[in-house]
Amino acid sequence: MNKIKFLAFAVSLFFSANINAQDSQISGRVFTLKEIINIARQQSIASKQAETTRENRFWQFQSYRSNYKPQLVLDGTIPGFNRSFDEVRQEDGSYEFLPVSINNSEINLRLRQPIGATGTQLFLNSNITRFDNFLDTDAEDPYHLYQGNPLEIGIIQPLFQYNRLKWDKRIEPLRYEESQREYIESLEEISVFTTRRFFDLMLSQINLEIAEKNVANNDTIFKIAQGRYNLGKIAENELLQLELQLMNSRQQVAQSKLDIAIRSLRLRTWAGLTDIENLQLFLPEEIPLFIVDEEVALVHAKANRSETISFERRKLEADADIAQAKGDTGPQADLFARFGLTNRTDRNASVGDLYKNPENQQIVQMGFEIPIMDWGRRKSRVKTAEANQKFVQYTVDQDIINFDEEVLTQVRQFEMLKEQVRITRVADDIAQRRYNITKNRYLIGKIAITDMNIALTEKDEAKSRYIQSLEDYWLSYFTLRQLTLYDFENGFQIISDEL
Repeated sequence: MNKIKFLAFAVSLFFSANINAQDSQISGRVFTLKEIINIARQQSIASKQAETTRENRFWQFQSYRSNYKPQLVLDGTIPGFNRSFDEVRQEDGSYEFLPVSINNSEINLRLRQPIGATGTQLFLNSNITRFDNFLDTDAEDPYHLYQGNPLEIGIIQPLFQYNRLKWDKRIEPLRYEESQREYIESLEEISVFTTRRFFDLMLSQINLEIAEKNVANNDTIFKIAQGRYNLGKIAENELLQLELQLMNSRQQVAQSKLDIAIRSLRLRTWAGLTDIENLQLFLPEEIPLFIVDEEVALVHAKANRSETISFERRKLEADADIAQAKGDTGPQADLFARFGLTNRTDRNASVGDLYKNPENQQIVQMGFEIPIMDWGRRKSRVKTAEANQKFVQYTVDQDIINFDEEVLTQVRQFEMLKEQVRITRVADDIAQRRYNITKNRYLIGKIAITDMNIALTEKDEAKSRYIQSLEDYWLSYFTLRQLTLYDFENGFQIISDEL
């Protein structure tokens, strides 16, 4: 009988454990800092915005690349019907408005190939034009004609002008590479922002734990004090002070619960964890211990950051502005040459007759424009571009200095914060032990209530400083990753891992 009872008890424990585990999974689980960050980098709105921006920059780069590839275009006018009265010159030189009913249709097939280094346009062209006269008069019957160029080849060469293709070939690849690195930096920025919201909620949860412990301790102390007051061992003022302290600790519990609800919602909304109701966090007390060399960090930052590419791109854009100012306002010319075959048909012939015995066609022309008097327009535009180039150069030089200072400052701060965590952790332990000793001494009447309250305040403040030092450390940890795009803990380039 005892065995049966034991088995029943064991089965009940088993099912009870399963139910409790399921309830725990439903109500929430404990998340670490890095788990929350990984979720935010995948599910947050900010991560989706970063990915969309990256995709947009990719297609912009593909559009740029297409400018250097052959372009095949088919265009035309079908039909080109016109029924109206048109002005027609007569044999004696006079004009009459006569009725016309015609159709002019054409179709062109063009293949163009740009040459980026020189700005040249090479083209291959074929076109056909059909004319239809629908008006039946006494003079002639309706008819149609064909005219066309079965094949043409040609060149368009700008002279002394700004070559956008040449400059884009130097600037656009830098702009694209810069955007790729900006994408990685945006993910690291998500890590930094998530860390802030993680510790906001973490601090609220710890404050609730502290407040609940204070309520329990203050309640015990108050009940003991009531007995001592009834025996006449303490004054009423001390009893009231203990009761007020109990009320304050209960109010702190209520405030901490409200803070948890607000900050939990903020973190869940930010990270994309809207399906988790009770979000519990694990305090990341174990910090990775590694040394970051300032010069090594600076080397990685210069090699990986988007700003390094931005410095070069901005200087190239300033150079391009000068070239454009000179090209757009100086002497300009265009050389146009075309060679091919041309033909026409007799009335009512077939389109195939165009390709029988075509004749040669050559066209060479050069148009030019030379400013004679522009009242200093060209000079002012060039000088403006040159002044802007100097300004960009000085700005980039200052940005490089700020870049180096930011990285070096972050490395030094990171090393200092590791020591800060160690110190505040020891201080937190000392304050906790001191409060326990002080509380026990108060209960046996060895010290005054003022000393116990001081110990209580110092205990809570020491815990807050410890949590704040942990937050500062992890913010510095992820900011250092963002500024260098290098994982010093595991020793690899973040940019090569993400792209």
